[in-house]
Amino acid sequence: MGYHLEGRLLEVCNCEVLCPCWIGEDPDNDTCDSVMAWHFDKGQIEGVDVSGLTLAMIVHIPGNVLDGNWKAAAYVDDAASPEQEAALLKVYTGEAGGPVAELVQLVGEVVSVERAPIEFKVSGGAGTVRVGDVAFAEMENYLSGAGEPTTLSDTIFSTVPGAPVFVAKAKSFRAENAKVGVSQNLSDHNALQSVFMFDN
Repeated sequence: MGYHLEGRLLEVCNCEVLCPCWIGEDPDNDTCDSVMAWHFDKGQIEGVDVSGLTLAMIVHIPGNVLDGNWKAAAYVDDAASPEQEAALLKVYTGEAGGPVAELVQLVGEVVSVERAPIEFKVSGGAGTVRVGDVAFAEMENYLSGAGEPTTLSDTIFSTVPGAPVFVAKAKSFRAENAKVGVSQNLSDHNALQSVFMFDN
């Protein structure tokens, strides 16, 4: 039965604005500490409805994003039932194959999987995300001369080729996970938000 997932992706990190990873360059600080979150506006995995849920990760990237070997702690929305949690982890461990497996193969080590209350209120690059008491970010988007959100397109790290990537600034960004080695409390750093549609 496979999976169909569509929604919004957020990536906040300790790079300056704009994060070089999305165009294939090394992170500003040689390594990158990031929070990534996928909110499923609509989706099913092998017949299990996961609409409305969010999965997040606190990630340490030791060099160029495309070289992989990320260290990650995963957080599953505590609103998920055991069946929904199992379905999400099947996809985000790569076991279910498809386009998400191609992305998560960049993760070299998952140090933990936990449940947490996750709030995802980001659209067009603006809004907030909160992962329990371990991560929080508030974003504001950049605007064009016409007042429209500034976007990137055709980036090498886009999870969906052709999808717009909204360029934003995290007015506030906090993330803490000792197992991953991440401890950040920053303002005015990178945030990028995109949309995704994954089918397998």
